[in-house]
Amino acid sequence: MPTWGGILKELAGSQKSGGAPQFDRVRRKYLVLLHQHEQRAIILYAAKWTQPDPNVSPQLVSIVDEDLQGLMEVIHGISEPNLDLILHSPGGSLDAVEALVLYLRSKFNHIRVIVPQLAMSAATMIACAADEIVLGKHSFLGPIDPQLILTTPLGPRMVPAENILQQFEQAKEECKDPVKLGAWLPMFNQYGPDLLVSCENARALSKKLVRGWLEEWMFKGERDRKTKARRIADWLSNHGYFKSHGRHTDQSLA
Repeated sequence: MPTWGGILKELAGSQKSGGAPQFDRVRRKYLVLLHQHEQRAIILYAAKWTQPDPNVSPQLVSIVDEDLQGLMEVIHGISEPNLDLILHSPGGSLDAVEALVLYLRSKFNHIRVIVPQLAMSAATMIACAADEIVLGKHSFLGPIDPQLILTTPLGPRMVPAENILQQFEQAKEECKDPVKLGAWLPMFNQYGPDLLVSCENARALSKKLVRGWLEEWMFKGERDRKTKARRIADWLSNHGYFKSHGRHTDQSLA
């Protein structure tokens, strides 16, 4: 397999009469070679998100419910029982990810997730639902602590659910002093009637799903599968440890 520089040279050489590079032809060439080598079904799920475009909504590069329809179309006619899922994604909807995982597991006996660069957040959760994860030394997963979209005076913001819960606990302590209450009131205006419960539920669900998927598939048959699955789910969801939702993990899960 060539390096990225080699792929760029091949793409440049694929241009005909000043036309555009033949991206799809080159991509399909290497997917076919991988299929011939492994004799497994191959699905490539990749989003252009590492080079953000201000004119493109984050929803268009995130995992959403609509993706399930595309996945069904791609899988139609595949007869191989085993799948290699090449995954490059920033993550997305927790509900959509659960639906994708349940569908994939109903169609294939063995799933191997290959991460060529990054599978973050909810995409990490998909990787944890595989039987095997393949990471290069340059490949990373990420934390799975859920993010909520809050409407603020500065516009919509993605905020870790864990931070909202921690901030509320901090506020309860500091507001015992009436002098500090005024500083907290503008922040309280951002809290909807169900925000704290939503944060708790999202945090609990992400851990529950990853723990269950690891236990059911990746660690199937291992005597300590429950302990290993719980430890990894707790670690990946620990925002206090990672400090940043975009932080890259090492290869502890490889």
